Amino acid sequence: MKGHFYRRGCKCKKKKCTCGSKWAFTIDIGIDPITGKRKQKTKSGFNTEQEAEAAAAALIHEVNEGTYLEESDKTFSEFTIEWLPIYSDSKDVKPGTIRVRLHEIGKLLPYFAQLKLKDITRKMYQDALNDLKEQGYSDSTREGINRTGRMIFRKALELELIKKDPTEFAYVKKDKKTIEQLEEEEVPKYLEKEELALFLETAGIHGLEHDDLVFLILAYTGIRVGELVALKWKDVDFKNHTISITKTYYNPNNNALEYQLLPPKTRKSRRKIVVDEDVINALKEHKKVQNKVIEQLGNDYYNQDFIFAKMERQFGYPIVIKNVRDHMKRLLKIAGLNEDLTPHSLRHTHTSLLAEAGVSLEQIMDRLGHTDDQTTKNVYLHVTQEMKKEASQKFSELMRSLR
Repeated sequence: MKGHFYRRGCKCKKKKCTCGSKWAFTIDIGIDPITGKRKQKTKSGFNTEQEAEAAAAALIHEVNEGTYLEESDKTFSEFTIEWLPIYSDSKDVKPGTIRVRLHEIGKLLPYFAQLKLKDITRKMYQDALNDLKEQGYSDSTREGINRTGRMIFRKALELELIKKDPTEFAYVKKDKKTIEQLEEEEVPKYLEKEELALFLETAGIHGLEHDDLVFLILAYTGIRVGELVALKWKDVDFKNHTISITKTYYNPNNNALEYQLLPPKTRKSRRKIVVDEDVINALKEHKKVQNKVIEQLGNDYYNQDFIFAKMERQFGYPIVIKNVRDHMKRLLKIAGLNEDLTPHSLRHTHTSLLAEAGVSLEQIMDRLGHTDDQTTKNVYLHVTQEMKKEASQKFSELMRSLR
């Protein structure tokens, strides 16, 4: 394989170099498939000729073995722009997930934006993760950022833009937590049955537009608020008392006119839920009221069959998720309940009450549209463990009464 060694930039006319120029090499590495001309590789910066010869020998070995890779000069910022549509198309990713990935890329850009992919080392990447921790980002946030970083560099490796993946051995540092902190994190907050009754009563008395029916259905079905807002009348089977979950609502800008209806969160999320007669009756009453509004407004009503359609402004458009959250916070305050709870807390509440009623974890998972959700398992175990303790206490009391 042809090549030569030389001192790069040396202007010394004497045989012995006195200007301190570094050694370099230029060697042939094959034929350009497009032009048919020979391809050459030049590398410099070696202190001695022996170092240059050793590096050239290693390169020649890679070329002969077919393992040589010409790393790209693309910067991290440039490649992330290319990676995002590849990621989106290959996995049929929902818009909400794309927004999350963009947010996580934004956290990595201050460290790597203008650096070439090939120049980013394992230490640099680990230092970035450690610095994010020092800035106060939570474990889950940093895990998400690391997950996105891994996908980006693995794709660069797959496309043969880099030789090594700097994220390969990276880890997310976590603080050791007390038992109390772990217990508090593992079991999410939810309403006890007496609190739920009070909350629903408050919604019936003090609720704003749709509040009583919205929170009744969330509490009685455990569906996600995005699934609720997307519901249409065709999804309700009044005869068999079921509600079909076939889509979810997406509207990151909270503009009622600019919503999207997307497939459910997961394949398992597409399901049919059996509901109580009280829910069916409440839906029937709501439909009567809505039909009167549609009749009065005529063409001014955006009639797309939505159950929870706006009746004050932007008539007929589905209500916005943010409004459901705000309305819940208002009602919790009126009822004197925990204002930190969210519509998703009603999903956990539904889980806890089903567990208390003796429904199996498998049936609860199926109803909620889960394949494997640790949070749901934690709520279920918490409730059932409390029931076991209660049973044990009752047994002890019974035995003491016999003495």
